[in-house]
Amino acid sequence: MFQRDYFMRMIEQMTEAVGQILNLRREKKHEDALLFIDELLDKRFRLSSKLIRSLSDEDLMKVMTTNGILESDHLQAIAVLMRQEAELNGDLGREDDSFVAYVKSLHLFIRLSLADAEPTIAEPREQIAELLEKLLPYELPLPTKRLLLEWQEAEGHYDLAENMMHELLGDDAITVHEAEAIYRRMLLQANERLEAGGLPREEIEEGLTSLLKEQAQL
Repeated sequence: MFQRDYFMRMIEQMTEAVGQILNLRREKKHEDALLFIDELLDKRFRLSSKLIRSLSDEDLMKVMTTNGILESDHLQAIAVLMRQEAELNGDLGREDDSFVAYVKSLHLFIRLSLADAEPTIAEPREQIAELLEKLLPYELPLPTKRLLLEWQEAEGHYDLAENMMHELLGDDAITVHEAEAIYRRMLLQANERLEAGGLPREEIEEGLTSLLKEQAQL
């Protein structure tokens, strides 16, 4: 009961906070909204806003894990605030700052989805789709592409995973052995799941054969 009440209070507080941010944004008080986000980050998560921004998504996951239990509600709240920060900076023409905050939010939501976290504040998969749409005009960093590949495979988006895998191969960001392992994991799935993921077994086998042939020619 206590835990449920705690979650409900946090959801209400975050809903109210996002509402305040949106109101300030509508009133063109972007700097006030950014300051408000800073204050929220400083007060609510045992870490300074500066530290939250400087830590990688992996390190944040570790910090937000207590006795093996991920504090997913806190991570969702931080991811939501990072997205709001990205949009505010975008309005102000601070494209670099906006991009960094969007990527941070995307990484956190992907990590939450991979951890199968209960969506208490935001639905990670919905957020991922929206954030990817926002980031379409940009070239994503290699760590983001690698994380996306992991998520696409886990979600059963095998056609997208294959595309990302080839993109990473072209960037020399994954090895041929890693790509081979991805294809072989896919081949362990049922035909129905592969079909639903947009990559039938025959196409995977063809891709694997082609990959191994290229590797033999190196």
